[in-house]
Amino acid sequence: MNLSKENLKNTEFWNSINVTLPEYDIDACIKATTDAPVWLHVGGGNIFRAFIARINQRLLNQGLTDTGIIVCGTQDYENFERVYKPFDNLSIICDLKPDGNTGYEIIGNITEAVAANYDIPANIQRLNEIARNPSLQIISFTITEKGYALRDADGKLYEAAAKDMENGPSHPLTCMGFIAALLFERYKAGKYPLALVSMDNCSHNGDKLRSSVLEIIDAWTGKGYVDDSFRDYANDPSRIAYPWSMIDKITPRPSDEILNKLTGLGIENLRSVKTTTGVFAAPFVNAEVPEYLVIEDLFPNGRPALEKGGVIITDRDTVDKAERMKVTACLNPLHTSLAIFGCLLGFTKISDEMQDDDLRTLVTRMGYNECLPVVCDPKILNPENFLKEVLEERFPNPFLPDTPQRIATDTSQKLPIRFGITLNSYLTEKPEELSGLKLIPLVIAGWLRYLLAFDDNGIAFEISPDPMAGFFQNELKAAGISYRMNGSVCGKLSKILSNETVFGIDINRTGLTPVIESYLDDLIKENGAVRKTLHNAVAN
Repeated sequence: MNLSKENLKNTEFWNSINVTLPEYDIDACIKATTDAPVWLHVGGGNIFRAFIARINQRLLNQGLTDTGIIVCGTQDYENFERVYKPFDNLSIICDLKPDGNTGYEIIGNITEAVAANYDIPANIQRLNEIARNPSLQIISFTITEKGYALRDADGKLYEAAAKDMENGPSHPLTCMGFIAALLFERYKAGKYPLALVSMDNCSHNGDKLRSSVLEIIDAWTGKGYVDDSFRDYANDPSRIAYPWSMIDKITPRPSDEILNKLTGLGIENLRSVKTTTGVFAAPFVNAEVPEYLVIEDLFPNGRPALEKGGVIITDRDTVDKAERMKVTACLNPLHTSLAIFGCLLGFTKISDEMQDDDLRTLVTRMGYNECLPVVCDPKILNPENFLKEVLEERFPNPFLPDTPQRIATDTSQKLPIRFGITLNSYLTEKPEELSGLKLIPLVIAGWLRYLLAFDDNGIAFEISPDPMAGFFQNELKAAGISYRMNGSVCGKLSKILSNETVFGIDINRTGLTPVIESYLDDLIKENGAVRKTLHNAVAN
């Protein structure tokens, strides 16, 4: 049986293999969405299908909406051609439970998948039509931290961003330029209101989105491509809002084991693909069951009943606390720590790392002893309970095929949020306790050791994609730092650690630079030094 809209009519087959089907008329949903779109999402990756689209499907199943969700993307156009269209935009969500059981649900509410490719005029025409429709209430995003970045670590504009600012809204290259162009279409159509909702793991993600979009619009205004009133429109929260959010669900890249399991159930046309940009995708998503999405209630054109789909709708301060709890303390910094040391120590599964005494101790002590003390309780989620679930149920789940190599992707974009905010909190709130931090400095030193691209056995390995990796590798080289170097790194890291763009703080101000240097000295001494240094750090 192939995965297709027509074959969903064979309910007997799908019921026989315990696959949950959509409970609404997909064709009616497509028509209603085409006529009066409500929700456009940017970024067609795993978390979108396994979580965001599923929220909308829950509303459809309950009869609380009659429209689905449209997805578009400014990168990896292959994803739409090879993973969406051949399967009628359907996806199978595989819920991987810690007891080994798997739940299956088909997502049928993605009504269009459109590559935002300006070389295909019909696609841009359709996206502009959606943007101009007064019915549109939400454009949401899962594009990762780098999707919002217009500048590098030195503050210099990326080439694509500079071209967008220079050339105006006719043919943008960046995602932020694309969004600014869509807003211009909506402005010209009637100045209709809209919520732009970032759902990425960025601190104050709505502000990052707003800042980048407005920077491009400011450049266009200065060059006369748009007028001041458009800039005012894009910066007026009663017209265009940029609510904050906190999202949490682990959605690893497609697993061959899950593919084989689905094929064994009799679903015949599934396959995994690797795009030319190195992204792994499939018409199924394997994901953990726990999920959290907290959004600031700021929707100037109204919104669906998101709370009925599992979303916590609240005020900005509560979102801020929930996001800080998760992204800066109770999950993301621990994930990054496992990623860095997992790559150095040759691990290929996060769950296997949690069976390692040193690594388990590292993230447990860091979470409870160094991160949790500067977290504000958001009340809607209990920080200690959240951390306990992460450490005892989520990370150790052996059926979740997540890898340290995946988590290590774009680490330079993650460090300012996952560690910089915590270090800033200590500096401003508990400066007397900074000298007691041991494990956060160890992870920062571990990242610099990771950038040297030799594992703990002295074997060269390929680091995960990261836009700033080359920059810091050159910085380390310029400082004379290399694997198994002669001499000490003492006094050689101050310039590197002063980079606030990447670390979120000038680490020299914290007094932790000598600690990081000492750790890095130990980490690069010899083969086996990573394991030895890690063990000694967590044993004391």
